[in-house]
Amino acid sequence: MPECPLSQLLIRPKHLALLQALLQQTIPQAEVWAYGSRVTGQAHESSDVDLVVRNPVDLTQFLDLTELKEQLLESDLPLHVDVVDWARVPVHFHEAIQAAYVIITPLIPPR
Repeated sequence: MPECPLSQLLIRPKHLALLQALLQQTIPQAEVWAYGSRVTGQAHESSDVDLVVRNPVDLTQFLDLTELKEQLLESDLPLHVDVVDWARVPVHFHEAIQAAYVIITPLIPPR
C-alpha cells in the first residue's frame, strides 16, 4: 500500500492549508486521504481533488459528509473537491485508492 509523501500532492500550499483547516473543523475524527491524478502526477490545472474519508476506529462505519461538502462549496478554495466515504465505496475502489495516496489529515506534527 504505497503511501506517498504530502509533498507529492499537486496542490498549492495555501490551498492545502485551507483544505486541511476545513477538514479539521468539520470532520476532526476522520482520516482523509487524497488520491487520483493530483497524487499520481497526471493532474492539470483544472483537475479536481479526490478525497476519501475514513473512520479510523471502524472502517465499515458510514460518516456523514454533508456538512463537509457544504463547507467546501462555500469556501474560497478555487478547486473542485470530490469527497467519498471509504465505507460506502466498493472494495475494488479501495484497491485503486491504495495504489497511490497521500494522508492529508489527521495532521501529523513534523519531526
